[in-house]
Amino acid sequence: MVLLLRFWDNRRMDLAAETQKVRARMRTVESELQSAEVLSSPERMTALSREYNDLREKAHLAAELDRIAASVASLKGSLVSESDPDLRQIASDEITVLGERERTLTAELTELMSPRDPMDARDVIMEIRAGTGGDEAALFAADLFRMYARFAERRGWKTGLISANRSELGGYKEISFSMNGKNVYRTLKYESGVHRVQRIPETEKQGRVHTSTATVAVLPEAQEVDLKINPNDLEIDTMRAGGHGGQSVNKTESAVRITHKPTGTVVVCMEERSQQQNRAKAMALLRSRILARMQEQAHAERAAARRGQIGSGDRSEKIRTYNFPQDRLTDHRVNRNWHSLERIMDGEIGSIVDALRALDEQPTG
Repeated sequence: MVLLLRFWDNRRMDLAAETQKVRARMRTVESELQSAEVLSSPERMTALSREYNDLREKAHLAAELDRIAASVASLKGSLVSESDPDLRQIASDEITVLGERERTLTAELTELMSPRDPMDARDVIMEIRAGTGGDEAALFAADLFRMYARFAERRGWKTGLISANRSELGGYKEISFSMNGKNVYRTLKYESGVHRVQRIPETEKQGRVHTSTATVAVLPEAQEVDLKINPNDLEIDTMRAGGHGGQSVNKTESAVRITHKPTGTVVVCMEERSQQQNRAKAMALLRSRILARMQEQAHAERAAARRGQIGSGDRSEKIRTYNFPQDRLTDHRVNRNWHSLERIMDGEIGSIVDALRALDEQPTG
């Protein structure tokens, strides 16, 4: 019991010291947010606003813990001065309840104060590509896109289409889209890899189960403050954007293709009617791809893991299987199964992404 109390006292002291740093940083950020330099830079304003919201969440929890500590101290004083046994019991029960609440909030604040991947709070750009399986793989890629879009809707995130290469049957050979919200990258970064589906395709005449794949890549959205791209390194082409099957052909050159000559990275955006909007989205995608490449080069282990997850789209390189005949999803990294694929494909993947994050964040050694 003495060791447990000493543990909680030490944790309170550590959190108190960290809280002072948080409050000091909040004052600095508040001042920076009002400066002319920041007000004139949307990227810097966005970054500081996110940092401020993160700091405010920590400060709010710390303030709540302070209020609980004051209440407990007052109740303990009542135990000493109060002679009525019933009132003493009420005070004792309230101390117990507040103690439980304090431990819960302390755990939450400790997690928030723990070091994280600096990219965790970023928005993301996701890319889904049809792998093995032809038309069925493209249809599966469309199903994955809908799954993530519905998940984002449930979380209150915003999804924006960047580019899409549609198949004849309405699937996607390739689709890129953005997701904006709170801790998007932290939540979805474990989705990168090869996803395998086993089901009877709509095009199957004899009722046979087919196996197809699609690859998913999750890129933290890069900002101009992350890396500067020399305009002289870019080759920018414009073209007419056309709809599937020759429909809704755009008679103006609104589609944009940008090539980053030093790395050979090529991005295309044609979903918006405005060339300026397509160019902005294409630049965002280009920055994110280049930033991801730089991160991989800087972190060899992480790069190897990411390449191993995404792979080539072959059936054997899988992180997850969606088995429709058995109504089962299996994630091979946590070796767990989930059922009710209809609900999962409708965006109910919260328990899955939570299990993956828990596995990655558990202590090693």
